[in-house]
Amino acid sequence: MGELIFLIAGFLWLATLSFVILRAIKNYNELTQGVSDNTLSEVLNKFIAEQKTIRKDHAQVLGEISELKKDSLKFIQKIGLVRFNPFSDTGGDQSFVIALLDNKNSGIVITSLYARTGTRWYVKKIEAGKSIQYELSNEEKEAIKKST
Repeated sequence: MGELIFLIAGFLWLATLSFVILRAIKNYNELTQGVSDNTLSEVLNKFIAEQKTIRKDHAQVLGEISELKKDSLKFIQKIGLVRFNPFSDTGGDQSFVIALLDNKNSGIVITSLYARTGTRWYVKKIEAGKSIQYELSNEEKEAIKKST
């Protein structure tokens, strides 16, 4: 009777070990599936090398994104447009003011005054929402206000 118990325990032990080994072999085959005749060690070394390259590229991309974010603050981000009629002898709102500003409300204001004799264009530099050199008209102030 003791020999039978010992035989059954040995059989269970061998079955358990066989299951563990077959599972390990299955995992190994899944890891190396589609790979040439390389060993698992070679596959893992290649994977680790690729990961290092990816991390390096990722760090470079993050740096470039950071630079682009800083640069984008200088791009035109706000636009305000006002149409108006500066002269009583012309019909309609043919004149306009357009404000083109960056994130810090700096940029330019372009004014186009339409009259029967021609169109005149004026450009004023803007910093922090204020004109640098010339006084702003009400329409120009309104265009700046609309853009922010």
